[in-house]
Amino acid sequence: MRRGLGGRVEQVAVGRLRPAASPRRRLDPDHVETLAALDDPYPPVVVHAATGRVIDGLHRLEAALRRGDRTIAVRYFDGGPDEAFVYAVHANTAHGLPLSLAERRTAALRILESRPAWSDRRIAAVAGLSARVVADLRGTRSPAGDRPAVRVGRDDRARPVDPRRGRELAARLLREQPDASLRTIAGQAGVSPGTVRDVRARLSRGEDPVPARQRGRRPASVAAPAPLRSTEPRKRPDDVPAGHPDFQAALRALRQDPSLRFTEVGRFLLRMLEPQVPLATQQQRILHGVPGHCAPLLSAAARAYADSLRRFADRLESEVAVTGPDEVSRAS
Repeated sequence: MRRGLGGRVEQVAVGRLRPAASPRRRLDPDHVETLAALDDPYPPVVVHAATGRVIDGLHRLEAALRRGDRTIAVRYFDGGPDEAFVYAVHANTAHGLPLSLAERRTAALRILESRPAWSDRRIAAVAGLSARVVADLRGTRSPAGDRPAVRVGRDDRARPVDPRRGRELAARLLREQPDASLRTIAGQAGVSPGTVRDVRARLSRGEDPVPARQRGRRPASVAAPAPLRSTEPRKRPDDVPAGHPDFQAALRALRQDPSLRFTEVGRFLLRMLEPQVPLATQQQRILHGVPGHCAPLLSAAARAYADSLRRFADRLESEVAVTGPDEVSRAS
C-alpha cells in the first residue's frame, strides 16, 4: 500500500468523523464562524485511514457541522500515528489558520521524541520554526551524549552530526579524485554538494576546509592545508534547485484559504507573494538575462527586499502567531 496522502477524494458523512490528536490546543471559534458563513465547498479534510480520525481540517469539519452539511469531502492518509502527526503539523503550518508559536514548539518536541535522528532543519521545516529554535529544544530534551551520531536531512540522506569529519573527508577525496563531480564526492563523504563546493573553494585558496566556527579550538601547530590544484575547469553548480517546493506548496495552500481570499489584507498578501513564483522556479533563465552593469544594483535591491520580508516574517511569529487571532482582533 502506498504511504502518504492519497489522491482520491470521497464524500463521507460528517457524523462519522472524529478528531485525531491535534497540534492545536483548541479550535478558534471566530475562524469556524468565518468558514461556516461561506457558501463555497471546503477543500477536502484529511483523515487517517487506519483510525478514521481527522488529522487536517478540524475547523472545516466543525464549520460543516455548524452549517448543517450532511457530508464533507475527504482524502485519506496512509501511515502510522507518528507519520500522521507529522503530516498534521506540516499541513497546519502551510495553510489555513496558522499554529501559534507555543503549539509549533510543542509539536516540534513531539517530533523530536518520535524522530530523534531527523535534522534540526527537517523538523523546523515541518513545524514552521527556525533550525536554531529546534536545536535549542533538542538541547533541553536530551543530553548531548544520548543523541544520534547522524542526522537525516530533508533529502532523506544521513549525515554526521559533527560536520568537521565530513568536510575533512571531502577534502581528502577532492585531492585523490580532482576530476570527480560534486555529487560523487558528496555521496562518498556523506555531505551535501554545496558543502563539497565550499570545501573545494577553501582548498583552492589554501584555507582549512573546516570553517573556524566549526573547528573549535584546533592546535595552533596544525598548518592550513596546501591549496588544491586541479586542471578541472569551473563548472556551473549541478545542484541548484529549480525552485523551492515548500514555497510553492505554501502559496497554493494560501490561495485556497477563504480567510485570505475573501479579505482585503489577505488578497494584498497573495498579490505580494505571487510575483515570487517565477523567481523561485526560473532563476537560471533570469540570471542569464541580467545585464552585467545592473547586477550590483539588482543585488542590493534584492537584499533590501529580502531583509524587509525577513522582518515581516519575524513580526508574524512574534505578534500574530504568539498572541493568536483572538488577542489580535481584540487589540485592533
